[in-house]
Amino acid sequence: MNKRSTILAMILSSFLGGVIAIGGYTIIQPEINNTVVPVNGYQNPVSFTNYVFDSADFVVPEGLNFVYAAKSATPAVVHIRTTYSAEVSEFHNPIQEFFRDYYGGDSQPRQRERQGAGSGVIVSPDGYIATNNHVVENASEIEVVLSDNRSFKGTIIGTDPDTDIALVKIDAKDLPTMAMGNSESIQVGEWVLAIGNPFAFRSTVTAGIVSAKGRNIGILASRDRDTQIEAFIQTDAAVNPGNSGGALVNLKGELVGINTAIASPTGAFAGYSFAVPTTLVKKVIADLKDFGAVQRPLLGIRIQDMNASLAEEHNADVLRGVYVAGVNANSAAEEAGIRQNDIIIAINEKPITNVAQLQEQVALNRPGDKISVTYVRNGKTYNTQAKLKNILNTTDVVSTTSSFEIEGAKITPVGKSLKEKLGIEGGVQITSLGEGKWKRAGIKEDFIITKIDKRDIRNPEDLTSALRVAKGEGILIEGLYPNGEKAYYGIGW
Repeated sequence: MNKRSTILAMILSSFLGGVIAIGGYTIIQPEINNTVVPVNGYQNPVSFTNYVFDSADFVVPEGLNFVYAAKSATPAVVHIRTTYSAEVSEFHNPIQEFFRDYYGGDSQPRQRERQGAGSGVIVSPDGYIATNNHVVENASEIEVVLSDNRSFKGTIIGTDPDTDIALVKIDAKDLPTMAMGNSESIQVGEWVLAIGNPFAFRSTVTAGIVSAKGRNIGILASRDRDTQIEAFIQTDAAVNPGNSGGALVNLKGELVGINTAIASPTGAFAGYSFAVPTTLVKKVIADLKDFGAVQRPLLGIRIQDMNASLAEEHNADVLRGVYVAGVNANSAAEEAGIRQNDIIIAINEKPITNVAQLQEQVALNRPGDKISVTYVRNGKTYNTQAKLKNILNTTDVVSTTSSFEIEGAKITPVGKSLKEKLGIEGGVQITSLGEGKWKRAGIKEDFIITKIDKRDIRNPEDLTSALRVAKGEGILIEGLYPNGEKAYYGIGW
């Protein structure tokens, strides 16, 4: 082989070797995952998925599609970013804690800022936004980012832990809003969209169907309260962390629910999500706007779902409804003639098959409203009118500025200036003392209650709820006086 041939062979060999090397790399190279770390700290593995169309123009098939609903609803969904303080110990391991005197310093907790994220829905053009209570609860700062990337400071108008709904306000005008749909009219099997900001991916739209209505999943249950209302819309639209407070919409682009929770063993979407229905959302945000507090009406009964064993035990032929396990004294139910062992089957002529449905229908009203209750007793069906009462067992409206009396003590919410002076987020103040349990425990006038049995007391509703749960037991009351002096009292309730 001459020199020229040798050089040509070397070039050809190099070229073929390069082709083989490139081909081999393409074959054996593992799939690349791009890891995106959003603001809220979640790490989300993301990989590209491609699809090549035969035509340059893709036409949406005639018939069912979600384009209209997504286009009309998405501009009214906002991204909510929160900042809040969390206490962390100065010492990070037990050995350092043990030798803190040697190391110097103290082990008092220090405040560290943390961040959270969620979604919200603009419900009026002047800046009112509905979201979940757990999205903004305890937040020291709230930032609301609109779909057009404008950013505003958010202010909490009011919250309702019992339904997990909160109302936030921003200083803006002429905002895009979402029409309120009727969640009672949606049907199981109907298509819905979930719109929010999962993992901080802005304005994400997913689709699914309504899987069930009036679902109680126990997520709001607490030993401190017995007034939670769970009547969720269950769907299989994908909802993930960051979607909380976002919109569940029908194909008309109307709001039918506020996305709140998922059922998942991992914390990420696993097939089912849950939304607060707009029937409750509308009522709660109207109360928060008008009174600063939710007007929670109560029938005053202890209830459970009717089932076959209860029917057999009480010789009843009703298998669906709500069994009355007990009736509170002087309650709306007692005054309406409802008794223990009755089975409620309708409220305002709407069928009731479980506790969640009954709670929802009652909660749509306010104290003082009358509702029609249909029930079965000893095989016969009866109907009665019940005048609903509030948690204080009266028909009065309760607001954030209302005062009321419990066991001889006049109690009012703590004013804004006093809260700022003492550095507290909420509380109720005893402004005058008559003879009763409070005075016998040693409490003096002007004492501010901030905790009962380590549960935060932020407003009158928190107080009355905590006292009702503690009835018949001893309670530990924590608080302070206007001069900053902290105090603790034990009372038998």
